[in-house]
Formats: sequence, structure tokens, C-alpha cells
Amino acid sequence: MSAIAEETRALLLSRIKDVPDYPKPGVMFKDITPLLADPKAFAALTDTLAALAVRYGATKIVGLEARGFILAAPVAVQAGIGFVPVRKAGKLPGATLSQAYDLEYGTAEIEVHAEDLAAGDRVMVIDDVLATGGTAEASLQLIRRAGAEVAGVAVLMELSFLPGRARLAPALAEAPLDALITV
Repeated sequence: MSAIAEETRALLLSRIKDVPDYPKPGVMFKDITPLLADPKAFAALTDTLAALAVRYGATKIVGLEARGFILAAPVAVQAGIGFVPVRKAGKLPGATLSQAYDLEYGTAEIEVHAEDLAAGDRVMVIDDVLATGGTAEASLQLIRRAGAEVAGVAVLMELSFLPGRARLAPALAEAPLDALITV
């Protein structure tokens, strides 16, 4: 079963703007702000992701900083479940769980409030883009370290020319990965 109707896919894709040579020469940046500014397209995206959350049996939605917050929060509200932000290290007050991960040239770290995820939670991760998969992989590790179960991962867009899906496969451990658009 397809995660998204072809009409919805076409609507979403029509609202994503290509920006050549941003942030550096040779990069074709995919700008989702026109999609967010279009209430019909944003609603279609939210509806589609909320339906996936229900299908996955999610009890919490994790949004990855920063655009994942924009997509995940309305999905959580619509699905009637909690929203948990996963932030860059040092951005959350109080007790946190952190997870370091490798970047192409260095490392990064993400955090979640320690009390926001627990045993019995089924967590769906939402982000805007799946590229190399490092942040998503680290979020799956955080979710499991908190004692929760990964219900699935959903992204608006997957960059198929990068290894994100292959990198995530072992960390998913049979949980679904849905990309609404693949470029």
C-alpha cells in the first residue's frame, strides 16, 4: 500500500522549490517553505503523516530539529498523541539523554528530555529530509535507550542519491521507513 496518493504527491512536489547553488555552488537545495505557506498542501502533508502515525500505532511523535518540528507538531495534534522534540545538544533544560553521531567531517550530538519517552511508548520519527541518515539513526538510538519502541520513520523527502536509507536499515530493525517524495 502506498503511503501517499499520487494526487497528494504531485501537490507536495509542486510546492517544493529548487534553489540552485545554495548553500554552496553545485548544491540544488529543496526549499519546503512554499509548501508550508500553502494551507492546502500543508494540510495534505499533515493528513498523510497523521494517517501513517495511526497506521504505525504511534503513541508519540518525535520531530527532529528544526524543520522536523514544523512537520511533526501538527501531526501529533491531529493524531491526538504527544510531540517530543529532539534537539541539538545544549538546547534543552533539565535532564536529557544524548546521542552522538558521525558527520562527514566531524561529529554532532542530539538530545531529548529524559522523561519524555518511556517503556510502552511507540514512537514515530518525522523529519523533512532523509539525506545521509545520521540524525535519524541517532534519534532511533535515543528512542530505544529511553526504553521506547520505534514505530516507524516518515520523511517528506528522501534524497535517493545519498545513502540515508541504507544507513538507517539496520537501525530500523524492521520498523517502516516512508518517504512521501523521492528525488
